[in-house]
Amino acid sequence: MRLDTPNIHSSPSVQSSIMEPLSPNKNDADAPVTSTQAQSDLTRTVHYKLYKQRFAGLSAWLGFPIPSVLLNIVSAMSWPWFGPISNNMVDEFGITLDQVNWLGNIVACVYLPTAILIPTIVSKYGIRRCCDIGAVALVFSAWIRYAGTSRSLSSGGAYALLFLGQLFAAIAQPIYQVLGPRYSETWFDLEGRTTATMIVAISNPVGGALGQLLSPLVGDTRNSILILGIMSTVVIPAVFLIQDTPPSPPTYAGSKQSPPSISVLRAMLGMNVPQESHMSNRERVDFGIVILIFGVLVAATNSFAILTAQYMQPVGYSADVSGLMGACLLLTGIIAAIITAPLFDRVFTHHLAITSKFLVPILAGTWLSLIWAVKPNNLAGLFVIMTILGVCSITMLPIGLELGCELTRNADVSSAILWFAGNLFGVIFILAEGALRAGPSAHPPLNMRRALIFNGAFVSGAAALVFLLRGKQVRKERDEGRLSQPIAP
Repeated sequence: MRLDTPNIHSSPSVQSSIMEPLSPNKNDADAPVTSTQAQSDLTRTVHYKLYKQRFAGLSAWLGFPIPSVLLNIVSAMSWPWFGPISNNMVDEFGITLDQVNWLGNIVACVYLPTAILIPTIVSKYGIRRCCDIGAVALVFSAWIRYAGTSRSLSSGGAYALLFLGQLFAAIAQPIYQVLGPRYSETWFDLEGRTTATMIVAISNPVGGALGQLLSPLVGDTRNSILILGIMSTVVIPAVFLIQDTPPSPPTYAGSKQSPPSISVLRAMLGMNVPQESHMSNRERVDFGIVILIFGVLVAATNSFAILTAQYMQPVGYSADVSGLMGACLLLTGIIAAIITAPLFDRVFTHHLAITSKFLVPILAGTWLSLIWAVKPNNLAGLFVIMTILGVCSITMLPIGLELGCELTRNADVSSAILWFAGNLFGVIFILAEGALRAGPSAHPPLNMRRALIFNGAFVSGAAALVFLLRGKQVRKERDEGRLSQPIAP
């Protein structure tokens, strides 16, 4: 007989059988939503299960108040925090706009090596221990940064401490961001995996949106940095909600150990690797396209978050309005992602590449439109553009991350590579756009029109590659194939 896949959301205990030689479950006392799998006498029995505590760990990323505002949201605030108050930072600390930009750039620079190391750390020590490292770094970042607000310090000394605090924040942020797809693969089944990835992916932009919104609203720059430090400390107990693995895996993919990072890198280069790491020529090309598009779109959004005030204030918009524009981009996107991710789990399950071919060209056109839209007295038009950018950009986050997992069959390494690309391009975008700022004699002074042209042209060039994407979802096909295998007599 063949397995009928049950609806795991309507039954307290559901069973199915998948023939896979894995160790039996050691602890079934937790007994949540269940699917059990039997095998022939030549193999061992494996129990595939869903555990309710997966949502507790997920909430630690998402930021529900259990017990307070939680990890990924706060760890993401540090990068764009100084963007809306960049001109105030110049006035109060006696530093330059380029130095303020480097408070964001250092996060991206340290993010790069940290992201590459995360898969190795997780493989050796587990998800929980990796998150503990992030929590410690978050506390250090909070209070080293606040020490830099002392009025007794010279501008150079204060900036050095602010810079060092941002460096520790750069260690914390990638940990909670890169591990999202690995966590969803480890704890969630086919009907919840994309949604879980979405929740982790958007929790970082939630932090970015709140950072942009709060930083100009909570007083002067020194009070602003203090508030960020308090929030960074309050969230630390949330790390205890995160666990390494469930007693039994939810799917075939969740039951497999991720191959070493070097195997995926060798597979990307077409070198000899074990069969589980092998990538076809088409998959290598597709993954390269996904890396480039994902990296450029993340860079465009992040650079806009950091440089918002520098884009908007020369044409007459205040720091508060600049912060609201960045928050509008991210928050509207979060709402769209919450609505669409369950559809990709249950309705459009095999259409990630097609969706990309629809959304990415819209993004390219919208980024180009900013060249003409950033002008005085165009507030309504700018908020419409922010909404379109948010809806399309944030929706693409889980799609890009899931496509990376599908093409490589390695959730943590593909996620690390994609976020590495996003932050690498982010540094390039911020440095290039800072260099393209007009001079004080321009009209208007210090305007960023050339930076907007750079941004729009770069995004459009990368977006054109989406029409070459095939994006076959191999990992999902394997999981579905295991669910439909015949049960051993």
